[in-house]
Amino acid sequence: MLPLGATEQHGAHLPTQTDTLLATATADALAAAGVLVLPALAYGASGEHQSFPGTVSTGTDALAQTLIELGRSVSTWATRFAVVNGHGGNLDALRRAVPLLRHEGRDAAWLPCRTSVDPADTHAGHAETSLMLHLHPDLVRMDRAAPGCTRPLAEILPALRDGGVAAVSPSGVLGDPTTATAFDGRRLWDELLADARGRLARWAPGDSDGMLR
Repeated sequence: MLPLGATEQHGAHLPTQTDTLLATATADALAAAGVLVLPALAYGASGEHQSFPGTVSTGTDALAQTLIELGRSVSTWATRFAVVNGHGGNLDALRRAVPLLRHEGRDAAWLPCRTSVDPADTHAGHAETSLMLHLHPDLVRMDRAAPGCTRPLAEILPALRDGGVAAVSPSGVLGDPTTATAFDGRRLWDELLADARGRLARWAPGDSDGMLR
């Protein structure tokens, strides 16, 4: 199992390694006997956040090739290879790399860390901040938390594509972290793990994108 995250801005209140920490915690919680959790890949495709300090992005092409090479290497000794993804910007790379690995005859797949179903809470908002308050409270600065852009993702997507997150949110936050609580973080964590465990138990990678259903 490979935790895949990112190094990118998460407002003034969360650390740049938030996505990597969530992916790692998920992989550790999912790992059963005999399952090796690899060191996390902490750099992903984060171009939409590049205008903010703290963001370090490899881009989709480099990330896809890295995943392909890691999958090929792991598959020489492991029967299955699962990537636990903590960052939405990595999706294009995963959808390119994992189907290729499967086409080569390797039993590879990926699964998402589903942190929120609210289209107005997609980055460093209520859900992510609550999860971090539950998992890593020492890394959260609630005194610096402030609401960001709270418009639904579908509404801001054209501006995001043209100008990145900065085009819609000067703080880099998409959502409202001021409502976050550790109590809600525990609820979201239980829901995230239930979803991920179900996907692993079924092990049904999609033909087109390799995501576990």
